[in-house]
Amino acid sequence: METREGRPVFSRRAQSIVRSLMEDGELNLYCNEAIPGEPHYGTGKVSGRMRHLPGTEAKADVVFLFDVDNTLLDNDRVIADMKAYLKGEVGERHAGHYWGIFERLRSSLGYADYLGALQRYRIEHPHDVHLLTISRFLVNYPFANRLYPGSLDAIEHVEKWGQPVILTDGDVVFQPRKVERSGLSEAVGGRVLIYMHKESELADVRKRFPAAHYVLVDDKLRILSAVKASWGKRVTTVFVEQGHYATDPKVLRKYPPADLSVKRIGDLLAYDKQRFLGSRTPS
Repeated sequence: METREGRPVFSRRAQSIVRSLMEDGELNLYCNEAIPGEPHYGTGKVSGRMRHLPGTEAKADVVFLFDVDNTLLDNDRVIADMKAYLKGEVGERHAGHYWGIFERLRSSLGYADYLGALQRYRIEHPHDVHLLTISRFLVNYPFANRLYPGSLDAIEHVEKWGQPVILTDGDVVFQPRKVERSGLSEAVGGRVLIYMHKESELADVRKRFPAAHYVLVDDKLRILSAVKASWGKRVTTVFVEQGHYATDPKVLRKYPPADLSVKRIGDLLAYDKQRFLGSRTPS
């Protein structure tokens, strides 16, 4: 292979193949600093398409961390669509069985694993001819249609003052697919972090996206409270009152209020930098 300054130089044909595979979601690569005028493909394993190499981000003044489910995207509607589809394909009894498996798995893992539940359902119903149809429905679901009004505008709005990053929980297949197909990955320039329990991975978040101050936007008071307890005045917490978690009276009584609250994600468009950083102190 031809090299330049010790780096591989890909032919136009090779570059075309790589781009095609990445566009089809078949190839996942880190993106390193390139030779001017030429694409440079580094190596690494990461969910989603082209990514910044973790740990190489320069320290930002502000990083805005956006949750996905019921914050930027109406996941309650996604689940409702899935329930209706399952009921139509396998009947009410088998659909109820699947959701029972799903809830037990979620209680065990601490996050939603739709494909994992389907795999367990398959073990118990190996001859169900609807399995492939259900799997196809999950993988090809039109997530972009379920973005809340103003979601992408909110990301673009805060980008004037800081770096937007997706910070979400989920499995290793379905959640990256959701972030990609919804257009959220592209909206944040590929800066996507997906953990099993993000509130337990704050040190890794800071390592990958160092900043003087963080703004966390989420629909779960439990997450906001945990991050606030860990980061203190280094973070501004924003509670988005969307989805079933945000309106659960028990949850609202259990956790303290966030620094800021909005009824809808689109309401962030009315906020300026000072509003987000009002409680900021030097790090």
